[in-house]
Amino acid sequence: MRAVDTNVLVRLITRVDPRQAATADAFIKPGAWVSILALAEAAWVLATVYERSSAELATAVEMLLNHNELVFQDSDAVASALELFRSRPSLGFSDCLMLHVARKAGHLPLGTFDRNLGRVTGTHKL
Repeated sequence: MRAVDTNVLVRLITRVDPRQAATADAFIKPGAWVSILALAEAAWVLATVYERSSAELATAVEMLLNHNELVFQDSDAVASALELFRSRPSLGFSDCLMLHVARKAGHLPLGTFDRNLGRVTGTHKL
């Protein structure tokens, strides 16, 4: 199965350039794999470059996660991260994703200096 990078995910969500959006749609039509790294980078780009709110970012991640042509690395961890992010958007999606990937891999606690993240079950505030 082919894979997509951050830029393809951003084009699928933002649709700012209709030609690039159509190219992205055509590329993923036979199916495409999305890595955790590409998703985390896409979330960062959407939040910082496109200034998407936490609610808009959560909607975008959900849209990608439910997309018929996309298959996610650790989709259950992504879904859990999205649920946590929706309940505590101040954490940031990448932090939620990092925690749930670590949880799935059996590597808790997640050490952090982040005050907000350090309050979440499964973390250890350093």
